[in-house]
Order: sequence, then C-alpha cells, then structure tokens
Amino acid sequence: MGKVLEKLHIKNSLVRECLAEFLGTFILLVFGDGSVAQKVLSKGELGSALSIHWSWGIGVMLGIYVAGGVSGAHLNPSVTVAQASLGRVSWKKVIPYMLAQYFGAFVASACVYLVYYDALNNFDGGVRHVDGEFGTAGIWSTYPQAYVSTWNCFGDQVFGTALLLICILAVTDPRNMQPTKGVTALSIGLVVVVIGMTFGLNCGYAINPARDLGPRIFTAVAGWGSDPFTYREHNYFWVPVLGPHLGGVIGAFTYQLCVGLHWPSQDQDSHPVPITEKHEYNGPCASNTHM
Repeated sequence: MGKVLEKLHIKNSLVRECLAEFLGTFILLVFGDGSVAQKVLSKGELGSALSIHWSWGIGVMLGIYVAGGVSGAHLNPSVTVAQASLGRVSWKKVIPYMLAQYFGAFVASACVYLVYYDALNNFDGGVRHVDGEFGTAGIWSTYPQAYVSTWNCFGDQVFGTALLLICILAVTDPRNMQPTKGVTALSIGLVVVVIGMTFGLNCGYAINPARDLGPRIFTAVAGWGSDPFTYREHNYFWVPVLGPHLGGVIGAFTYQLCVGLHWPSQDQDSHPVPITEKHEYNGPCASNTHM
C-alpha cells in the first residue's frame, strides 16, 4: 500500500498547491453550506443564525489548517487576486488557484445536496424554489433581502471583503503582532464570524466569489434551473462575484497604505516592541505592561 501511495506523489508544486486549494475550499463550503441546510431544512429547530456564523468561521479555520502549509490557503478568489495585486503571488497562479477554489466549492455543494437529499425533498416536495416559503437555493448561495437594492448589496460586498482583506493582511503581516500559525488560522476564522454577525443582513456576507458562484452553478444544474442566475433585477448573481474582487483589492491596498508600507527600514528597528512591553503605552491594559 505504501508503494502505491508513493506512486501518487505529485512533484509539480503548482498542482500540489491547486489540490490544497481545492480541498481547503471544499472543507470551508461543506461546513458552511451544511450549517445553512440544517437550519433551513429543520425549519429552525436545529440551527440558528449564530450557528451559521460560527460554522462558516470554523470552516475557514479548518480549511486553512488543510491548505495553509501548501498554498497559503487562500480559499477565496478575491484573496488570490488581492495577493497577486500586491506582488505576493505570481499572476500565473491566479487562474489555476481560482479554478481549484471554484471546483472545490462545486463539489462541496454536491456533497451537501446528497447528504440532505431526502430532507430537501421532505421540505419542498421535490419542487425546487429560489425563494418563498419553500425556497432552498439560499442554502448554497447568497440572495438579498427584498428591501435592499442590488447596488446597496454590491457596496455591501465591496465593504465586507475589504474588511476581510485588511484583517487577513494584519494577521499575516510578519512585522505586526506575529501570531503563531495556529492562532493565525483561528484569527482569520473569527474575522469571518464577526463579519457575519455584523454585516450579514443585507445579502448574506458571501465575501468570496467561489463560495457563491460555485454553489450557484451547482443549483442551476441540480434542479433549480436558470432561476439562480436570473433572480431579481440586473440578474443579481454577479454582485457576490465582482463585489468581493473589488473589495479585496481595496482592502489590501488600504492596509498597505495605512500600515504595511510604513514599517522601519531594515537598518532601523525592524522588530517593533509588542504593545504590552511599551513603557509609554497608556491604554486599558497599562497596569500590565511589564508582566
């Protein structure tokens, strides 16, 4: 068995990275979409908005543990494009990474569908709806509140993804607070939790094109027809795709302009003293500055 596994070893680094992005995104979507399916199909008896927020955040954390040591665990096309825009990822990797992320999301959607197939039929009688009392497409992709305009939702996605990238760059900046690898994964997961808890009302905080478009394609071919792509004015589906891409770049450059570009040069103090050791710090924890 060991020799068989050795033959499966892939030497091409890009292929290994794409496989990691696929599996990490798969893990993210399985737990995220699964949490929504449980709440919707149980009619709220098993699950809540809070359980959904935590499941998405934990899904992100676990996806990072799966792929972080191989590809950096972008798990999100807007993260990949933002990192490439900063010159931290080669542009030649962008399309392969994105395809892996979209495919991981699609496969995860299929798995959630199969696991909950009987529950889904029990809920809607086998007739798939996007919205309404028996709407189930929202298990897989995001849809806006009836009273929120498409352009408001677009701004929502730009803003939410900008927040995500600002926090990701802060957590992963080796010249900032320098959390350990394990804490980094947890911190990024918590970023997703707090975005969901604060900005999930308008249109469901997709903040990830793969997380939304991959499952949307799945629902279109799994029984919901063209409705996931023709829903609402302006065919809403493009909002959680383009919005996060724009927001990711804005967030990345905002962090760089406010923090990342201003660290001391290498001939100066390149390792800032942690805030808890600065004698001049007079914040809420000043009494503990020398502990």
